[in-house]
Amino acid sequence: MESTLGLEIIEVVEQAAIASAKWMGKGEKNTADHVAVEAMRERMNKIHMRGRIVIGEGERDEAPMLYIGEEVGICTQENASAFCNPDELVEIDIAVDPCEGTNLVAYGQNGSMAVLAISEKGGLFAAPDFYMKKLAAPPAAKGHVDINKSATENLKIISECLNRNIEELVVVVMDRPRHKELIQEIRQAGARVRLISDGDVSAAISCAFSGTNIHALMGIGAAPEGVISAAAMRCLGGHFQGQLIYDPEVVKTGLIGESREGNIERLKSMGINNPDAVYDTHELASGQTVLFAACGITPGTLMEGVRFFHGGARTQSLVISTQSQTARFVDTIHLFEQPKTIQLH
Repeated sequence: MESTLGLEIIEVVEQAAIASAKWMGKGEKNTADHVAVEAMRERMNKIHMRGRIVIGEGERDEAPMLYIGEEVGICTQENASAFCNPDELVEIDIAVDPCEGTNLVAYGQNGSMAVLAISEKGGLFAAPDFYMKKLAAPPAAKGHVDINKSATENLKIISECLNRNIEELVVVVMDRPRHKELIQEIRQAGARVRLISDGDVSAAISCAFSGTNIHALMGIGAAPEGVISAAAMRCLGGHFQGQLIYDPEVVKTGLIGESREGNIERLKSMGINNPDAVYDTHELASGQTVLFAACGITPGTLMEGVRFFHGGARTQSLVISTQSQTARFVDTIHLFEQPKTIQLH
């Protein structure tokens, strides 16, 4: 699967990032999202594959959708068997977020990117558009930290695993009212907090890379993005756990349904009979082969954002694979027309 799709999924996220970046700083988050969705869909439909969206654009933001269940790829067309070989007719599950951090793009802030994860059919957890309590940590802390432990306990464990003082640790937390007590606890334990407004996929992945100065992600964010983060962290050997949050009182918004009871029934209808279950990377991304790809839209910890020059653009992408056990950073120059100059830096 990697040899067939590796380069092409990079191009999928690159095209989404370029389309969205044209709206950077213009204050129109839905437009930035819409053009990313359309660019991602158009490129995926040129790939010789039979893909199915299992995690798509959330209805929460009233955004355009690559809807759950949508089929993408040349081999989903009628009479596909005539021009697709049997291997290409194998169904692939795809989780996408064409513009992760729409507000970041709209207001010209760092950390937005186009992301997707793919695996064979059934290889990605079909998370509902709920929230998820998340814990991400470096590979050295994998299996030692636990989402059911307090932030203080987990920080002590991470400090021991990394041979660092707690005061040297940086924890990323979404800047939300629901995290007031969590932030206070992290600070009282001695660690430093980096608050972000959006884009926790990048924060989770950054935990797996030494040198990013991010040592943990804690708190509650969107569940679909949790699955995408888990796919990347499984490839990288990092620690990630997620637990679905279905009680509107916990997240302090009315965006996941009107009642706790109604949400539990919705989960049951999706085959999730234990709503309080804690999932790890191998449960959220269980496929034999998992691929993750991301391309920076605005500058971030791991990747540069899209940089336009007269006649083209330059992107930086990351593709991670369980099959080859690699994490590749890909620097690409895109030529839209005959350029007067080619920007190298």
